[in-house]
Amino acid sequence: MNAGILTDIFTVDNVRFLAMGLCNSLLISLVTVTLSVLFGSILAICRNYGNRAARAVSAAYIEIFRNTPLLLWILVCIFMLHFGTSMSRGALALTLYTSSVIAEIMRGGLNSIAKGQFEAARSQGFNFLQTLWYIIMPQCFRRVVPSLMSQIITTIKDTSFLAQFAIAEFFFNSKVLMSTLPQRVHITSAHIFTIFIFVALVYFAINFSLSCLVRRLHKMNSGARI
Repeated sequence: MNAGILTDIFTVDNVRFLAMGLCNSLLISLVTVTLSVLFGSILAICRNYGNRAARAVSAAYIEIFRNTPLLLWILVCIFMLHFGTSMSRGALALTLYTSSVIAEIMRGGLNSIAKGQFEAARSQGFNFLQTLWYIIMPQCFRRVVPSLMSQIITTIKDTSFLAQFAIAEFFFNSKVLMSTLPQRVHITSAHIFTIFIFVALVYFAINFSLSCLVRRLHKMNSGARI
């Protein structure tokens, strides 16, 4: 790779601009994952242990959002909602979709826990909420860590959908850089290729690091159970 191409692309201002987009992507991902885990856990609990109405509502929500395209909900939130910034509406769309996927992950974890633990907890004086908080949910989270982290990685990559709506996340900022670069230097296909490779490497570094962390945590949890 020509060193001149690197100096053309990775100026101080350009790196700062790309870093700002990456920070926005990570912030959107953090907000989305936090809210989705919370809301998805509530949906899973309602679907597993709620009354008939709660089960019906949670099941309908999960099936509707999980079986429709994420891009559709981004379009709905960006163009039909009129509060907050476009970035917050994009994060809301990601949360609505991701929470339905995480709800099914959490429900799988809840179903893997023996029903007898509720009776055992009740015999020790725990009520339903205490049993969930102190006994059931900690076990559930340990069992779904690999699947949950896989969804977190998917969510980080899914933030790139927001680039189609001029939201200043990492992929959008890289596209802006590609469009403005010809104003300063003579751009070639090598410049475009370099930017794409850089974006791919950044996404890979973040998500591969998370994958390695999950494998390590999974081994530690497996060793602890043994």
